[in-house]
Amino acid sequence: MKQIIFFDGDGTLWYPEKTAYQQLPHWIYKDPKTSMDPLKHLILTPHAKATLTELRAQEIQVVLLSTHPHPPDEAARILQAKIRHFQLEGYFDEVHATRAYEASKGEFMVEILKRRKIPKDGALMVGDTYNWDYKSAKDQGIDALLMESVYQKQHPQGRGVRRTITGLKEILDYI
Repeated sequence: MKQIIFFDGDGTLWYPEKTAYQQLPHWIYKDPKTSMDPLKHLILTPHAKATLTELRAQEIQVVLLSTHPHPPDEAARILQAKIRHFQLEGYFDEVHATRAYEASKGEFMVEILKRRKIPKDGALMVGDTYNWDYKSAKDQGIDALLMESVYQKQHPQGRGVRRTITGLKEILDYI
């Protein structure tokens, strides 16, 4: 039984409505048509709230880890704005804007597990990118699931991952 689930934000809990899982979600922050108000163009992943609610009901700790290239304080404000926008307040035990390098999420996971005294085999990472989410967790010895997407299947190592899900509600089969 998993004691803690780590979630990525962009591409996992929410994504650009226009492209869904066809391309990496970060384009929305760079495109002049969407960059001024990206929240207007993001939608919550189907079953996100129901899955988070079920995890809370099972007393599984839930942590949001979302990579941001901004300075830590600004990144934290941006992430909190997304949580408010999607009305996800109260669903997470911790929320962290991780740093803009691939191993950052794995480092955050290890620190959180140590602080909470949870063994690595009691944790699961759920994300949409091979390097930043899946590999970052696996390199630390933490179990991971990868959301299926066009971009995941185009990644040389990502297309070989067998622990994939097509929707968030499938997480419940792995806890």
